[in-house]
Amino acid sequence: MAIPAKASSSFSVACLLAAIFLLSSAPRSHGGSIAIYWGQNGNEGTLAETCSTGNYAFVNIAFLCSFGSAQETPQLNLAGHCDPYSNACTNLTADINLCQSKGVKVMLSIGGGAGGYTLNSEQDAADLAKYIWDSFLGGSSPKRPLGAAVLDGVDFDIEGGNPDYYGALAAHLKAYGGKGKGGSKEVYLSAAPQCPFPDQWVGKALQTGLFDYVWVQFYNNPPCQYVQGDTANLMDSWKQWTSGVHAKYIFLGLPAAPAAAGSGFIPAGSLESQVLPALKGSSKYGGVMLWSKFYDDQDGYSSAIKNAV
Repeated sequence: MAIPAKASSSFSVACLLAAIFLLSSAPRSHGGSIAIYWGQNGNEGTLAETCSTGNYAFVNIAFLCSFGSAQETPQLNLAGHCDPYSNACTNLTADINLCQSKGVKVMLSIGGGAGGYTLNSEQDAADLAKYIWDSFLGGSSPKRPLGAAVLDGVDFDIEGGNPDYYGALAAHLKAYGGKGKGGSKEVYLSAAPQCPFPDQWVGKALQTGLFDYVWVQFYNNPPCQYVQGDTANLMDSWKQWTSGVHAKYIFLGLPAAPAAAGSGFIPAGSLESQVLPALKGSSKYGGVMLWSKFYDDQDGYSSAIKNAV
């Protein structure tokens, strides 16, 4: 066997540079976090218990379900948790503060699948933004439904109303950032569109580029969701959303249990082996959104997937 000649130092450097280039140009995957909806079932535990699981980076308090020109005062509905109209929800201040002390962002989710809401003018958008700012964010009001706690932002779970003015609402809310007590707190914005692209309700609002997090609902829509082991429709839709929406992060929105939606549930094993490895190649990958805390409690879905997310 011939003894190989010693490589020159210049050749070694060239090989090293080539290797570095290949590593830097290869697609990189990165970890994400989990967002959860809380508030629509009195049997899902308290907000403090939700944040104390350590599973969630975002909790969306659901829902401010009635607002707009037909409503003198927007209405908050927290199902069996508490009655905001008798000031029974102000004790959530301690829970919210606990969540935030653990690094969990707590958002007010507006809209939902039930209730009456719409914005029919720029003035409607400005009025609602001011109400939310004064009642839930960094403003001030003698009537704050959740007490003195300052939420981190607003989630648009819009499934109805006039789609023309939700963008104006987003702009007004973002403009309040840095104006509250202490002067430095940003107003984060998120949205939960359906996966058919573009979404018919918040599609126009998302074009503003003002949203930080978009958790797309990849369920109840077979043409753009996971179907019995087939990821093709979901991946095609994911590419549309990550390329077509100017947001910091896009999340994979899923039901937390089969009973949480009519279709679209992904078993934890399939999510880890088939879906997440492909999604993580996107620089916009933010993690997974789950509906909802009540259903997550049924089979421990977030605990099963959190290390893979």
